[in-house]
Amino acid sequence: MSYPNYGPSYYGPPPQTHPNGTTILVLGILSLVVCAILGPFAWNMGNKAIREIDSSGYVYENRGMVQAGRICGIVSTCLMLAVVGLYAIIFVFFGGMALLGGITSSY
Repeated sequence: MSYPNYGPSYYGPPPQTHPNGTTILVLGILSLVVCAILGPFAWNMGNKAIREIDSSGYVYENRGMVQAGRICGIVSTCLMLAVVGLYAIIFVFFGGMALLGGITSSY
């Protein structure tokens, strides 16, 4: 069943969709689930898309998708940096312990 075309609505132009909305959401979700290195890309693309949406003056129907992908990218990036920092601390700690163990065992 098809509906007749009544033309544009009386309340302004129809909402548009941002072309990168789905891409940003998919990158954000994949950065949380599969590969955390995609997080900064989702964050950056989301920031750029939000700026474009805000400066355009049009109503975009997928702003929530862009925002969700951006937030997933932020969370994934923070988790990735925390894990890398934790590994760095563990590496420095055990490396220092190995150095101290090597120095004390030679005497």
